[in-house]
Amino acid sequence: MGGVKVTVVGVGADGHLPPASLALVTGAEVLLGGERHLGLVPPVEGQERRPWPRPLSSLASFLGEYDGRRVVALASGDPLVSGIGTTLIRLLGADAVDVVPAVSSVALARARMGWSAEESTVVTLVGRDPAALRRELVAGARILVLSSDETTPMTVAELLDTDGFDDTRMTVLGDLGSHDEFRYTSRPTDFGAWSGPLPRLNVIAVEVPATEDDLNSWATGVPDHLFEHDGQLTKRDVRASALSRLAPRPGQLLWDIGAGAGSIGIEWLRAHPRTNAVAVEADPERAARIARNAESLGVPRLWVVEGTAPDALADLPQPHAVFVGGGATAPGLLDLCRERLAPHGRLVVHGVTLETEQLLVAAFHAHGGELTRLSVEHVTPLGGRFTGWTPARAVTQWAWTKETA
Repeated sequence: MGGVKVTVVGVGADGHLPPASLALVTGAEVLLGGERHLGLVPPVEGQERRPWPRPLSSLASFLGEYDGRRVVALASGDPLVSGIGTTLIRLLGADAVDVVPAVSSVALARARMGWSAEESTVVTLVGRDPAALRRELVAGARILVLSSDETTPMTVAELLDTDGFDDTRMTVLGDLGSHDEFRYTSRPTDFGAWSGPLPRLNVIAVEVPATEDDLNSWATGVPDHLFEHDGQLTKRDVRASALSRLAPRPGQLLWDIGAGAGSIGIEWLRAHPRTNAVAVEADPERAARIARNAESLGVPRLWVVEGTAPDALADLPQPHAVFVGGGATAPGLLDLCRERLAPHGRLVVHGVTLETEQLLVAAFHAHGGELTRLSVEHVTPLGGRFTGWTPARAVTQWAWTKETA
């Protein structure tokens, strides 16, 4: 981006700026921001003021007009809390962006609720699928939801009601830091309140009761019945084994090839909010089912690619981990996965047929790694008052780590 440098100054809801921030704003040649922000600060003679471009995707060319000039941008509260500061750093680099924060809406919401940072979680729904909230809905959770606008409380209330969290307490905190702060607390089913006039700038505090029958967990091995499937599902016990070897890590990308119901990719994403995953599935009905499963289990960010491997992998970004749950015998697939893996990337392949098992044994002898045969048995009724062990189909698992670049 050449010589463009931007100072991002946080502004409170009341427009107050401390002396140092005010000096930066008044000394700018160019002042950028939302129309509301620009209207909060007093005019400066000779200063050029421009609102952000629409769409924001044209931001790079927009900023390119101001090479070498003193550019200041205004943002709400802390510009790095779901704000323009993060966007500018991604675009220009950290060295080209200085951030001067004000008190964030998150900090103000915690103060109003009496919640500590370590005892609460922040979920942003600004430009995000509301289903992302589902991952955080565990017993005893305290969640601060950053709203897109005044309609977000109703969206959250409907989600909580649909998912059976009727006893959850919702508090809408509006215009935090202003002279006209708003606060209202009720249950999700108070639809009249959530559909009524609410502040456009709001944070929703969600308190989930500490019930004993809570099923949501971030442990690997989500119960099978929580996935919609047609039988093509990596079962719970085997799935937990695969994920322990895939080792989800923040910022890393998983390819889930032959995804079936999408369970591996979904659990990878549930492990941490900054994981990424793509599910590759050839069958259109299964691909649609994967998307529904991802939404219902709180990770709508799963990227579903409809296509057959290895052709469908050609344009995908480099993975840090790859799981092959189906189609491992496709010519060249395993070699391609090993080649495309990032250094220290993990490959896990499952097989239930003799042909796939032979392939995995050969791969183990050729490349090393770990070869495991997983046999699981469950107790089932045998008739009358008797029960017995019923074995599931054994799974051969090959796990391999790319040790060199």
